[in-house]
Amino acid sequence: MNERPKILVIYYTQTGQLKRIVDTVIGPLQDTADIVYEELKPVQPFAFPWKKQTFYDTMPETVLGKPRAIQALNVDPNAHFDLVVLAYQPWFLSPSQPTAAFLQSEQGKRLLHGKPVITLMGCRNMWLSAQETVKGYLQAAGAHLVGNIVLVDKSPNLVALITVLRWQFKGKKEATALLPPAGVQEADIIASARFANPIRKVLTTRSWDALQPELIELKAVELLAPLILLEDRGIRAFRYWSKFISAKGGPGAPERQGRVSMYRGLLLIGIFVLSPIAKISSLFKLTFKKKELAERVEYYKGIHLR
Repeated sequence: MNERPKILVIYYTQTGQLKRIVDTVIGPLQDTADIVYEELKPVQPFAFPWKKQTFYDTMPETVLGKPRAIQALNVDPNAHFDLVVLAYQPWFLSPSQPTAAFLQSEQGKRLLHGKPVITLMGCRNMWLSAQETVKGYLQAAGAHLVGNIVLVDKSPNLVALITVLRWQFKGKKEATALLPPAGVQEADIIASARFANPIRKVLTTRSWDALQPELIELKAVELLAPLILLEDRGIRAFRYWSKFISAKGGPGAPERQGRVSMYRGLLLIGIFVLSPIAKISSLFKLTFKKKELAERVEYYKGIHLR
């Protein structure tokens, strides 16, 4: 008699949204597989809702890949699993600090080594740079990325930004008279149950190469070319500011708070004032570099690392 496949789900969530996505996508597989859940827990928790200065002060170490430590995992790092699902959120166009801490840890590397991995994201709309970083960590650990599922907030970019800032600083997710609810919309979370069937199939066939094309057909990853250009600008700015701020000390250091405040102010100006100007310049690239951008869209929808 064949043993049931074993799935390990690794996740970190502050609000519970990502766990709800995990339960919707992976929950239907309980009739097929034994599922073990491992929640990542920072040694020093990240409070939610965030204090504004603390949130922006978290950026440098997130972008530089110097995360706050996490507690030891409950799961045996030498345990056998047929599939690992890594559910995470991007912070500042990088994997969240608990996710990066797991991927950098010896326990994490041992758990991931030689195993097929599906990444599952719930985020606003900008995740490309974070996923590239995660791909690098997985490759270094000897893991095999076999699938990627991304659920995003489909509201217009600036609307989504306003609602997510309200959520993370005030804890208010619900809709208002003028704004939709923050985060991934409930209808999209419910619809994500459709991804369970392709995963169920490959658990049986072990034809891992067939998974991502099937997920793409089910619109597991939808990407608009302008977001690539927006992320290109954003990640360059974050990398500059992360080095500039961290040169004055570590997280919370009084000496660097002036630079954090400067970055915080300029970021908001950049988003609400310069973004429309940048959008105009993007139109030229979208017009004259259509082929290059189309190739990049296809690349980011995939699971391979350049």
